[in-house]
Amino acid sequence: MNSLFSKFEGVFDPSSREVELLSRIDPTKLPRHIAVIMDGNGRWAKQRNLPRVAGHRAGISSVRTIVETAARLSIPVLTLYAFSAENWKRPRDEVNTLMALLKEYLRKELSTIHQNDIRFKAIGRIDELPSSVQKELKFAEEETRNNRGTRMVVALNYSGRLELVDAVNHLLKNRTRYPISEEDIENSLYTGGLPEPDLLIRTSGEMRVSNFLLWQIAYAEIYVTEVLWPDFRGIHLLEAVLEFQRRERRYGGIRSPSFQSTR
Repeated sequence: MNSLFSKFEGVFDPSSREVELLSRIDPTKLPRHIAVIMDGNGRWAKQRNLPRVAGHRAGISSVRTIVETAARLSIPVLTLYAFSAENWKRPRDEVNTLMALLKEYLRKELSTIHQNDIRFKAIGRIDELPSSVQKELKFAEEETRNNRGTRMVVALNYSGRLELVDAVNHLLKNRTRYPISEEDIENSLYTGGLPEPDLLIRTSGEMRVSNFLLWQIAYAEIYVTEVLWPDFRGIHLLEAVLEFQRRERRYGGIRSPSFQSTR
């Protein structure tokens, strides 16, 4: 029997589509790292004649669901693209609301994150965020630092290009031997020490990576869904994982020895 069922006992109805998907997922071939571009909050709100901030607030429910689903699946790393360096260009009221929602999420959800043995980490130019936000992020990291379950990574004030700039500057400042290798760069990235994403999910149907984890997703499988982020739920994550397991990963070669097609 699929070992995943016990982890979702009481979560999904036994006759649900979610359970049917679980029965088809191979627990030995799960992604080590899932990265998510959470897109579509604004369009979700617009479709309902609501202000954009309503979409952002609705998106919090999706974050909660996806984090808990990833933890139950025992996904080692889940990275969520929450706020890009370019998002500062948005109206000040919207930016302020996003920062307030982030703090609200951490305050309300931290105990649940902790109880699920999830370790929290924020990446990006964190020192440029408001001091009150930095304080909440640091507290969440400290409170969960000894947890051993899923690593929940939140990208804030993040830019893939700026991450590479910061990595190079770090190496120029601290490196004593040359030439610089790929491993040197990888270790200097915000995600140093974490596995590269195996699966990149983008909601809302947009076909672009939006300056997210540019180095790390070199060989990631990309899964795009038309579902807007506030509507994205556990069933959609299971569908993405199942599609990931159907694909044959070759890494530029002919056939991957560890991930073969299940079609």
